[in-house]
Amino acid sequence: MSDAPITVLLVDDHILVRRGFRLLLEEDSGIRVVGEAGDGDEAVKEAIRLRPSVVVMDFALPSMNGAVATRHIRKACPETAVLVLSMHSDASYVRTCLEAGAKGYLLKNAMDLELVQAVKRVAANECMLDPRLGSLAAEPEGRNGLTTREMEVLQLIVNGRSNKEIATMLGVSANTVAVHRANIMQTLGLHNTAELVVYAIREGLVSIP
Repeated sequence: MSDAPITVLLVDDHILVRRGFRLLLEEDSGIRVVGEAGDGDEAVKEAIRLRPSVVVMDFALPSMNGAVATRHIRKACPETAVLVLSMHSDASYVRTCLEAGAKGYLLKNAMDLELVQAVKRVAANECMLDPRLGSLAAEPEGRNGLTTREMEVLQLIVNGRSNKEIATMLGVSANTVAVHRANIMQTLGLHNTAELVVYAIREGLVSIP
């Protein structure tokens, strides 16, 4: 059993990035890349189909961000570990991903990305946080401290969906969506939908449809 390779699904909307990560990972004989995906929806579908040991996933993805995709993958494939790659070092992003079920969080903006080591650690059920984050993930809840469900609602708001449409898509009541929307506004200190959309896009909290 210990001789079985670690199977990996790569998720990034840039094909050249995926190609680079594939080459890097497959230099190690103990790792095998079994699939690739270019957005959040595809990531969830491919994870369910392939059941990889590890999903290596960018945070900023089309259709749904990495935290929301992580929550869906972990719910459908609890045996699969998720390693999130992100340009964001803000504590709120780290907490959101960990709360969604990610086992690791690495910053993408470094040439010395220890991806192979990180994949092996999360595959062994260890938590892997980029050392450059310091104690960020342990800091008190900050201004961007949204739950993964709130991140999901936020993405759909930015996509132009109404409360009723969001409720249908998520299988909840319109009133529940209204509560989520109010909580998001309060957490971010914003007062209307226009401000919310601009803020979410500027801060990279959502992907542009």
